Amino acid sequence: MRKFCWVLTSFFCLVCIVPGQIFAQNESDERALITVKNGISISQDSLFLLNLRFRMQNRFGISSVSGDDLHISQIEARVRRMRLRLDGYVLNQRMQYYVQLAFSKADQDLETGTISQIIRDAILYYHFTPRFYMGFGQSKLPGNRQRVISSGNQQFADRSMANSMLTLDRDFGFFAYYSLPSTAGIWNIKAAVTSGDGRNASAINDGLAYTARMEWLPFGSFKNGGDYSEGDLERETTPKLSVAGGYSYNVKSTRTGGQLGSDLYQFRDFGTFITDLLFKYRGWAYSMEYLRRKADQPLTFNTLGQVRYIYDGAGLNQQLSYCFPNKVELAMRYTQLWPEVSIRTYERRTDEFWLGGGRYFNGHRIKAQGHLSYRWRDGVIHTNHPGNRWGAIFQVEFGI
Repeated sequence: MRKFCWVLTSFFCLVCIVPGQIFAQNESDERALITVKNGISISQDSLFLLNLRFRMQNRFGISSVSGDDLHISQIEARVRRMRLRLDGYVLNQRMQYYVQLAFSKADQDLETGTISQIIRDAILYYHFTPRFYMGFGQSKLPGNRQRVISSGNQQFADRSMANSMLTLDRDFGFFAYYSLPSTAGIWNIKAAVTSGDGRNASAINDGLAYTARMEWLPFGSFKNGGDYSEGDLERETTPKLSVAGGYSYNVKSTRTGGQLGSDLYQFRDFGTFITDLLFKYRGWAYSMEYLRRKADQPLTFNTLGQVRYIYDGAGLNQQLSYCFPNKVELAMRYTQLWPEVSIRTYERRTDEFWLGGGRYFNGHRIKAQGHLSYRWRDGVIHTNHPGNRWGAIFQVEFGI
């Protein structure tokens, strides 16, 4: 990262700065235009475009010993995310690319594995028409809305525990996207055929994952792509709604969460059903998503009798927020997880409530967030119940 920053700084020292524009001269005396708006953009006619952006999330969080013992049991103080993003096109505006690299420990999967996973996204897109395009490479699957929404566009410091347990994630393969305007609104259709084993996976078996999602926007599009950004920062002047459903089937999964989690002791097939909706109007935002994962044989065992399993169960997450005209937001979240009988020896019903808010200084790119949470087990909300606990997080997001 230091080397990259040094090279980038040296580059800007060599270019000639003109008010509102920067020009860099190459060997053939052709000029590349550099602008600073949505990040740093470098372009040359219609043959080349590179957008360069970065963002970081600095976090401080605490957890209590239990529901009735408020002594601190754990402190989280770290750079939760540090990302570098590059996107644009080469040779033709139809041929686009997207690359995202991660540099923090949690972002590289070093907390659950021993191999550093720097590459998060690396995908090429070809736009056949303004409404239809396809991709080849590594990217997010078209799964639940909260997972597909960038972590930089979330109104809470973390995604919900239902997302953590049941979500789809990044995978490598073929992707297709189609948008169909109609008198009944806008229909978005998304599909993918991928390895099923997650980021930077090795060749392990002949199983694949098949994913499809459909979205319906009956009142038309949201301002500035607000259907994939939490909270109504745009303060929609007319009601906006997006309703979606999807399904993913993973054949011969090698990991407990398909694209995420620990390695299973045997391969397993499982399906994940997803439905979600998002509503925004005049600063109010409400979102809901329900996820259901089903595996016929969720448990796997090794020769020592140790078990690893797929989370066979369901989760529901709901969020309600109001954003004031001065970009101060109040938000609340309620999440539930229900394990099926097959895994109740290892998992318990869990509920969680979050309350807090944020201040947006430059949309989601520069913001401060603070939240208080309470998690309870087995449907028992009393503070003296085993497993219940409090938590608090303060986080600052900064990026270009």
